[in-house]
Amino acid sequence: MAEKTKYDICIVGGAGHVGLPLAIVFASKGLKVLINDINEESMDMISRGILPFMENDAEELLKEAVKKELIVCSSDPKEISHSASVVITIGTPVDEFHNPVHTAIKGCLSPLLSYLQDGQLLILRSTVFPGTTEWLDSYLRANGIKMKVTFCPERIVQGNAIKELQSLPQIISGTSREAELAVEKLFGKISPKLVRLAPIEAEFAKLFSNAYRYILFATTNQFFMMTNSAGVDYHKVLSGMKEDYDRARYIPGPGFAAGPCLFKDTMQLAAFSKNQFSLGHNAMLVNEGLVLYLIDELSKHYELNESCIGLLGMAFKADSDDIRSSLSYKLKKLLSFQAKEVLTTDPYVTGDKRLLPLDDVIDKSDILILCVPHKIYENIDLKNKPVLDVWGFFQKGLLKK
Repeated sequence: MAEKTKYDICIVGGAGHVGLPLAIVFASKGLKVLINDINEESMDMISRGILPFMENDAEELLKEAVKKELIVCSSDPKEISHSASVVITIGTPVDEFHNPVHTAIKGCLSPLLSYLQDGQLLILRSTVFPGTTEWLDSYLRANGIKMKVTFCPERIVQGNAIKELQSLPQIISGTSREAELAVEKLFGKISPKLVRLAPIEAEFAKLFSNAYRYILFATTNQFFMMTNSAGVDYHKVLSGMKEDYDRARYIPGPGFAAGPCLFKDTMQLAAFSKNQFSLGHNAMLVNEGLVLYLIDELSKHYELNESCIGLLGMAFKADSDDIRSSLSYKLKKLLSFQAKEVLTTDPYVTGDKRLLPLDDVIDKSDILILCVPHKIYENIDLKNKPVLDVWGFFQKGLLKK
């Protein structure tokens, strides 16, 4: 390792949803954090103490960390050499065929090899395909670099990262005892409890956590489609099931199951099992199929080619500004082939120039679809427009005024 380190931690890709909250929490404990990223716009905002995306309880901590120079931003890869620990927030994505892109980690690290140092602690943070951590250790050694390689998955809910990083157990794993001890010492500064697993066990634990949630959402969405097709209010059924009945308390409500992780990680497990993950595949068919089901329901009640349809909420989940893998956009795309016009709005999303003000969408639309139950929508005037509301947010039946 370099003789002198300037930073306790360097987070590669640290301007994103995984890296920045981690940087803020470590900095709040007095550690000096380098954020290394190629997103210059986000880096500039962070350097001025401004969050580039929504994250509860983060802004004041960020401002304080920047003021104290505990968070520093740089796109120069040479700075990575001067950190005791290096966190990689790049995970394993899936391609258009739903197969894992194994080269993503290698593609991230290959340009950085000349800046990595013997003895540095390397932490994989995002979802990776099973076996990636051990492969990475071998890959680095084959290139003459002896790092302490670990996998410590994040399992936080986006938007609540600051709280959950400091309240949830942290899974840690390492390819050597030395690596385990080093990462234990680091995460012990912010986590209330550490759970020790072997690298491949930790990799499976992360994938299973997301796939399980995806399957849960598919279960409730399937129940919703069953009852709705029978003319029964699923929300009333669900409420009755859960009332004072502890074994049903974890059944979520229906709605769009989307975002950058749940679907992707379920498909990674399917690929790992040589497509013998029937639960995962069926969950995908249900969750993705909910959009098609809703369009079919609309067509039973309205002449879509004569209707202007307004979509309320384009983020992938409530009270978020993140549109990655949002099913609202799938719905928009499919409706665009059938409806006279499709209008969209979202109070938080800033990166879509086609969005209109909420009042304009309500006024101009013949039919409204609640895509995302943002809390800000609770008291809006829907102008007596018919609303398709899977979530039960407006306490109205499907497509009823």
